[in-house]
Amino acid sequence: MSPAGRASIAPPLRRVPLRGHLQRGQPAVKALVALLLCLSASAVLGVGVSTAATGGAGTHTSLPAIERQAMCVTCKIPLQVAQSPQANRERAFIQGLIDEGQTEAQIKRALVSQYGPAVLGLPSTHGFDLVAYLVPLAAILALLATLALLLPRWRRRARAQAAQAAPPPPLGSTDAARLDADLARFD
Repeated sequence: MSPAGRASIAPPLRRVPLRGHLQRGQPAVKALVALLLCLSASAVLGVGVSTAATGGAGTHTSLPAIERQAMCVTCKIPLQVAQSPQANRERAFIQGLIDEGQTEAQIKRALVSQYGPAVLGLPSTHGFDLVAYLVPLAAILALLATLALLLPRWRRRARAQAAQAAPPPPLGSTDAARLDADLARFD
């Protein structure tokens, strides 16, 4: 391969130190964490709003809609898939409440008073049951915060190790001649 041919091959990319970029990027990390906190708070508040909105007056409830949210108290599986005499009794009880014109929230309250809180598929969104929603959210936020703190350290350490590594020795004349011969063979 001619020297002009070798010149057209792009030189290897060199690493640019990101020290200034990391300092400018830290407010972005803080903004990202703040955004995640806002989204998580709105998700928690949204759960309460959605349950309040679905339980409003004038909404038409159906048996399949309630079945998706209720559990068979003996089988411990969702009512929509349960096939047992108890599941049939629960369905009949729900259908009777629907026929009376009760709303979804009223039906849920009647189910809890009749069968206990285990009849609902999801925990309530107030009191101690709210922990079932907050703990996974807190765990995710803790993981993201840990990554936001450790990722710059890992990158700095990797850059420091790369800087300490000795550059590869230049090719000897025999190796350079062999490389040129191999490259010429593929042209």
